[in-house]
Amino acid sequence: MPAAARVIVLLPTYDEIANLEWIAGRIRSALPDADLLILDDDSPDGTGELADRIAARDEHVRVVHRTVKAGLGAAYVDGFRRAIADGYDVIVEIDADGSHPPESLPAMIAEVEGGAALAIGSRWVPGGSIVGWPKRRELLSRAGNLYTRIALGIRVQDATAGFRAYASRVIAAMDLDSIDSKGYCFQVDMTYRLARAGERIVEVPIEFREREHGVSKMSGAIVVEAMRRVTRWGLQRLVGAEPR
Repeated sequence: MPAAARVIVLLPTYDEIANLEWIAGRIRSALPDADLLILDDDSPDGTGELADRIAARDEHVRVVHRTVKAGLGAAYVDGFRRAIADGYDVIVEIDADGSHPPESLPAMIAEVEGGAALAIGSRWVPGGSIVGWPKRRELLSRAGNLYTRIALGIRVQDATAGFRAYASRVIAAMDLDSIDSKGYCFQVDMTYRLARAGERIVEVPIEFREREHGVSKMSGAIVVEAMRRVTRWGLQRLVGAEPR
């Protein structure tokens, strides 16, 4: 890893016009030398147009206008391919709703610069916390992560977390064509791939805050996708089959 790693932050958006300017500003303040790539899934609320205006006044910001709403996983895979092609050393994932604190990014990136394959901004390690969630949602997240750890045999406490910094070398080594997880199961998929490869994964405690503006993209279908895939991968693990 170079002494001054080239960092790119991937920011997928869909109908986040109320949050985009604010979160983009916080990212740029936290990482003034990094580049920001906004991946907009054809938002009907004008998010893409706002992204273009932000990019027009900041040379560190670029925008990709995706023509369909294809899900979180597809947006990130698109961003991964672009980041690898452009020679970045560290690739960051962050949600556009303000739930992830960009101010934690320097600590996460330092872990990757120190040799970690993946640094996760974690809610469920000592020092991590949640603000603004009802107890039911917290229990659902904790239970989902416990099930994931047991089924997949991994030690990561927050495998569903979407706040991450990757060493680009591990992304470049992956078969990105084989990744078809659509929702937040994508994060479990990526975590499991790195764990199986024996890569070092670290968790950095963060304060996660529920969004203040806009509508959550979480749905029952996303939860079902994650449960079905984790169960399938867990069964394949038990019989020694390659996960697919």
